[in-house]
Formats: sequence, C-alpha cells, structure tokens
Amino acid sequence: MQTAQRRRFLLQSAALTVAGASFPASWAAGKIKPGERAALIVVDVQNCFVPGGTLPVAKGDEVVPVINRIATAFENVVVTQDWHTQGHASFASTHAGKKPFETTQLSYGQQVLWPDHCVQGTDDAALHKDLKVPKAQVILRKGFHQHVDSYSAFEEADRKTSTGLAGYLKQRGIKTVFVTGLATDFCVAWTALDAKRLGFETYVVEDATRAIDLNGSLDAAWKNMKAKGVKRIQSSDIDVA
Repeated sequence: MQTAQRRRFLLQSAALTVAGASFPASWAAGKIKPGERAALIVVDVQNCFVPGGTLPVAKGDEVVPVINRIATAFENVVVTQDWHTQGHASFASTHAGKKPFETTQLSYGQQVLWPDHCVQGTDDAALHKDLKVPKAQVILRKGFHQHVDSYSAFEEADRKTSTGLAGYLKQRGIKTVFVTGLATDFCVAWTALDAKRLGFETYVVEDATRAIDLNGSLDAAWKNMKAKGVKRIQSSDIDVA
C-alpha cells in the first residue's frame, strides 16, 4: 500500500511539474503573450504629431519609449505614415475663409480641417527619430490622395478606398492586432474600429497613445470603441519578457 501511495504521489507531482512548465509565468499573472498570429500597428508616430510639429498632439512624444518597449514582444509590426500632398483637401489653407479645426463638407461627408501637416517628403512627415521598431515589415503611407483624407490604416475616409492592409494581414495569418500611436481619437480609433469590423480581435494600448481631444472627441472615441468590442489595455498588460 505504501508503495502504491508513493507511486501515486510521484505521478501527481510529475503532472503538476509538467503543467507548470507548460504555462508561462506571464499567463498566471494574466498578461497577454502576443504570438505569431498577432501584429502591432504603430500609427503615425511622426514629427508632425509631436511637440514642435505642425499638428502637435500634447505629449505625443511620450508614446515612443512605450512603443519601443512593447514592440520587442511582437513578431509582426506595421508602421503607418500620414503622407499628404501639398494643398490637400483636409488642410484649412486649401479652403478660402476656413481656419484649422473648423469643418467643411467634402464629397464623402464632414471633414475636420487641419493645419498643413505631414506633407510628402518633408522632415515634418518623417517618423520620430527615436522610434525603434526593427521588426517592422511594412510602412504603410496613407492620406496621399489629394481629395480624400485617411485616418484609418485600413480604409480611407470615403469608406470605399482600401489601403490593402487587411488583405496583407489576413494573408499572413494575423488574427489579433494591437493598435498604438497618434492620435487616440482620430487615426488610432478609426484604425481600431476598422480592424474590429474586418474580423480582427482588436486591442488599443492606451498608454501607447495620446489624443488631440477636440470638442470631447477622446471620450466619444473610447465609448465608440468599447461599444464595438475593441479592448482597452495598458502596456503593462503585455508580456515583453
């Protein structure tokens, strides 16, 4: 009897050891471990959107070290760049009598008018010099059509013109995306909402974003994202070990 009990004890101990070895400590801590079917999307971390740029987001540069840290956990990384023509339709300067942050009607609906920003080929449009995402396989440029703005990394503001990102990710077998960058209430939110609509499990890493917050746009964006099933997390929720 003692021998049988000892054998049972050893077998149970071995099973527990194997089980423990099968599950990383990060899982026990409730952290998210991105795998080969997850992608990090870094939205518009450019000179134009940080302090000193033409359309600065308050404390926008603070996202850079956060993104650099979590990017090490991802095998798949996509970076986007706002890439406007001179005299773009979204620029207030293109519309007589209009000022930045006013709105106008374009062919596809209401458009917020912005200061001239992220003009193609300028230093203002360059990625932030301290952004370090060496695993990035794609840099996707958006907003380069003269008469259509583009907030989302997936689809332009006319809600007809695809950027091709969804097809790329699906062909790579990506199921989950984590969205970071600038600005939370515009390009990040539009990207996250489109990602969710297109069938990706979608997270927004809140402390890896900063907002413009134009007339309550930040609160409205978070409410909309929550209603559509986008998950709101912090960088500390991601296992970067």
